[in-house]
Amino acid sequence: MLRISDLKLPLNHPEPALRAAILARLGIDDGELVDFAVFKRSYDARKKSAIVLIYSIDAELRDEAAVLARFAKDQHVGPSPDTGYQFVDAGRPAAGTPRPIVVGTGPCGLFVALILAQMGLNPLILERGKVVRERTVDTFGFWRKRKLDTESNVQFGEGGAGTFSDGKLYSQIKDPKHYGRKVLTEFVKSGAPDEIMYVSKPHIGTFRLVKMVEQMRAEIESLGGEFRFGTRVEDIHVAEENGVRQVQGVRLANGEDIPTRHLVMAIGHSARDTFEMLYERGVYIEAKPFSIGFRVEHPQSLIDVCRFGPNAGNKILGAADYKIVHHASNGRSVYSFCMCPGGTVVAASSEEGRVVTNGMSQYSRNERNANSAIVVGITPSDYPGHPLAGIAFQRELESRAFVLGGSTYDAPGQLMGDFVKGRPSKEFGSVIPSFRPAVHLTDLAPSLPEYAIVAMREAFVAFDKQIKGYYKEDAVLTGVETRTSSPIRIKRNDGDLQSLNTRGLFPAGEGAGYAGGIMSAAVDGIRVAEAVALAMAA
Repeated sequence: MLRISDLKLPLNHPEPALRAAILARLGIDDGELVDFAVFKRSYDARKKSAIVLIYSIDAELRDEAAVLARFAKDQHVGPSPDTGYQFVDAGRPAAGTPRPIVVGTGPCGLFVALILAQMGLNPLILERGKVVRERTVDTFGFWRKRKLDTESNVQFGEGGAGTFSDGKLYSQIKDPKHYGRKVLTEFVKSGAPDEIMYVSKPHIGTFRLVKMVEQMRAEIESLGGEFRFGTRVEDIHVAEENGVRQVQGVRLANGEDIPTRHLVMAIGHSARDTFEMLYERGVYIEAKPFSIGFRVEHPQSLIDVCRFGPNAGNKILGAADYKIVHHASNGRSVYSFCMCPGGTVVAASSEEGRVVTNGMSQYSRNERNANSAIVVGITPSDYPGHPLAGIAFQRELESRAFVLGGSTYDAPGQLMGDFVKGRPSKEFGSVIPSFRPAVHLTDLAPSLPEYAIVAMREAFVAFDKQIKGYYKEDAVLTGVETRTSSPIRIKRNDGDLQSLNTRGLFPAGEGAGYAGGIMSAAVDGIRVAEAVALAMAA
């Protein structure tokens, strides 16, 4: 196959125009083009009245060699790379080797388990939360009735935090081995729409993710994997062997001990009690930067017009997203994070007496409001001391939000104009917040450190120059967003991906500080699974 990239066509081009464009680009007759497929499709909306689609095409030709010779110096025409997944040649573990254990069933843990199962290594997967459908009932129950289950919520349970999200499947990570293609292929096999293989910013949405997670579990079980839900790892067993710390197994909350020498911790960014346990057991952990802020809601129609102009509402373009950043005069960076077009702001608490927000949308992205986290970057110098100090910092801000919201799990909120002008809000305007149970209008200034409030007030006004209409007096801010990423990193070696000081422990995914989002977490899961397979055969 031959890959053609940067092939541009008008937004509303007729279907035959793509084949014609391929023929014209290669200078060949119709009979020379055997077949073609869209590898990637994106768009350029910088000129709103003339948005163009940009294609990468894989084409099968009758005389590929001749065409490649003619385009030898053209960077946009060349052989299609092999993006198929190749399993590592690890060999079989020695007889009697305990099976590997994977802790956590977010995208990282699921892909660790899937790859290990596909390699015949029969992983045991432990999840403190419930199966995804039971977890969905508990989560919606919290949103409707304010009854929080601390083991079954937006953060904990089958599918991980990404289940209640926009289901974004794009990432800026470097992926020279095309692991991302393996992720997308498995998602399609599990029920995701085919278009995620080629659109530039694929997403799935919560309801489809639920079905996909169930299908992936069934696939893993059919290959010899075993799942245990409602099973929290309370401790790990570590012993010294030849002067080196080596994992020996885990202890569950019910007192059961399970032996293993290969333990993957894919625990997500909110498993604070597990972070504390690992630190107490001497596993090397360090603090890392993360971000704090609010969720911001605008009418989706406003964002569509700002981004797409007269093409707002076009089916191919869908609901518009945005990505903005402002470098404030106090030295802080303020930026959008996890933007959810046509979605809702959701309650993401996992601990009693604390309020946390996140964003979610369905595949259709057809809700009234657009929402995004607008956050301020912070570093360990903002919460100095203990490697786990970031957890304490998050908890303090989430407790403040709980009190400001009325101590009922309602979230504190404020209109954008009032926030910028430093006055409490008393009533909503044209933008009705989507957060459930409810938003309690107040003054958000006490919810975050002063440096964050000052930077965000400046940023909201500045953002209007990037997206006209963004500074909207009655846009709604909902607090607080604190779980942008893990506040710690469980450091691992670059080569074998094992803990710096504990052999057999494989820190993985977002909770360990090595991913940020569904796609990067899943890719990290593949990398870690390969490392486990190689270590088991060593």
